[in-house]
Amino acid sequence: MSNIIELKNTGQRALLREAQQKQTLVRLWREDLEHGSFCGYVGGVGREFFLLWVVGDGITYDGMYVMRHRDISELEAPDKHHAFFEKALALKHILPRPPRGFPLDNIREVIQAAGAQAPVIGVHVDSEDEAEVCYIGRLVSVEEDGFNMQELSPDAEWMREASFFSWDEVSTVSIEDSYAQSLLAVAGAAPALEQGDDSGIGRAH
Repeated sequence: MSNIIELKNTGQRALLREAQQKQTLVRLWREDLEHGSFCGYVGGVGREFFLLWVVGDGITYDGMYVMRHRDISELEAPDKHHAFFEKALALKHILPRPPRGFPLDNIREVIQAAGAQAPVIGVHVDSEDEAEVCYIGRLVSVEEDGFNMQELSPDAEWMREASFFSWDEVSTVSIEDSYAQSLLAVAGAAPALEQGDDSGIGRAH
């Protein structure tokens, strides 16, 4: 039987850890950030963040998302259609393989680990105009108050100057999602950066 939990406290972490240990397929909502939901397997639980190995609508692996605990508005464990999803994944020989020991206690560790895990990552930031805005690119460097990233435009063109993001504006980090991988495949290897102002933010996806 499925349990739908609506809460924002430390008990949520315990439920996510239990789902990770039992390899339970879960579904979660973040009503303040998007209208839809995420389905997948919990790959790790930290103090501030957790990692979800995402199953897409086409019953395929759709990347890993590192999200903040505080953004979860509803958690369903297990997903009410988990039996179907599990059989479909097995037929496709898709086995969840989240990275072991991925750091999830603070955003600096998350960004550094994500940049080491994949050639491009998705950085989702809080916005006053929209619930969340996503930027895709490769991690260039890390500073005390944030990090620099060479971005890919929505037309799969590499920016020639790095963009700076502060730690406190990042809400979600995506790794190996199909959209980012498609952009990288079309764009090819990143060109060398030009020397310039690193303070700008580029084009949202």
